[in-house]
Amino acid sequence: MSRFWSPLVHRLTPYVPGEQPRLTNLIKLNTNESPYGPSPKAIAAMQAATDETLRLYPDPASLALREAIARRSGLTAEHVFTGNGSDEVLAHAFQAFFNHGEPVLFADVTYSFYPVYCGLYGLPFETIPLDDGLRVRIEDFNRPNSGIVLANPNAPTGIALGLGDIEKLLAAHPDRVVLIDEAYVDFGAESAVSLVSRYPNLLVVQTFSKSRGLAGLRVGFAVGDPALIEGLVRVKDSFNSYPLDRLAQAGALAAYEDEEWLAECVNKVMATRTALSGSLAELGFEVLPSSANFVYARHQDREAAMLAAALRERAIIVRHLKGPRTSSWLRITVGTDAQCAALVKALQDILHRNDQSPD
Repeated sequence: MSRFWSPLVHRLTPYVPGEQPRLTNLIKLNTNESPYGPSPKAIAAMQAATDETLRLYPDPASLALREAIARRSGLTAEHVFTGNGSDEVLAHAFQAFFNHGEPVLFADVTYSFYPVYCGLYGLPFETIPLDDGLRVRIEDFNRPNSGIVLANPNAPTGIALGLGDIEKLLAAHPDRVVLIDEAYVDFGAESAVSLVSRYPNLLVVQTFSKSRGLAGLRVGFAVGDPALIEGLVRVKDSFNSYPLDRLAQAGALAAYEDEEWLAECVNKVMATRTALSGSLAELGFEVLPSSANFVYARHQDREAAMLAAALRERAIIVRHLKGPRTSSWLRITVGTDAQCAALVKALQDILHRNDQSPD
């Protein structure tokens, strides 16, 4: 606390990111990073960009990257916005589109940065409860709002909605922006980008941090109607005209164009996810159906906090989110086959040890 803080700073409750610990021989399964790293072509492109041109400012419009993203979907660069990670893109979107007096709507169990943005910008919000199976019910969002935000697949549950449900939401709220946060879409969900040309109220946000293995580079983007993109640009250029540096633009462009590497890494993650879900179920866990690069699981008679602490003692970290509907669950990033095998073996040992403990 400081007497120099503004009243706004006193009121803020900041987002708490996943831990980045400095432990030796760590198996890190807590922040949904790729276990395989970026495309070698992306690394080569960034190395090539490390030259005397770094004395010059980067392209403030990231035009080459935006054109590449647009071509994939048959759109134009005017349909694409880029930012310093999808978190920055989301932050600009909250400021650009959701200040209409009524609450922003998002799920009660979802990405916990959404209420932080509302607090930063003074936006009222309302959380819509997931059902008993931790699924989104589209009909529950049919109420007055300033805009709707859905993570699809949802985080931390990993459950995805189909495009039919997204279309119902868009059609029901034609005068409000519906933002679909697709950070994990490449791991088995349907992207709503295909709907952009038909729904001017749709904004789709994606990231290079997950499937493309570039979490350390910080590149995100949005796809939407040119009028929405113009709104984001107006906010960006009132905040930071150069969000993506030269290395980020070069690396992201090369990564986006390397579809073969993307498919290879995604397919490996999805195969490991299936095996991990089966192994956890055999150990007595309930595992939600995941379309992301993580699984959400809870044990039938072991506390999640205890399991997370016991795993940490073995240099394996997973994400345990406190809260009335999340405290019994663990969110486990899908790592390599070897990492997931080590996780399962550790859980076997922990559960066996507890079974042997006297009452």
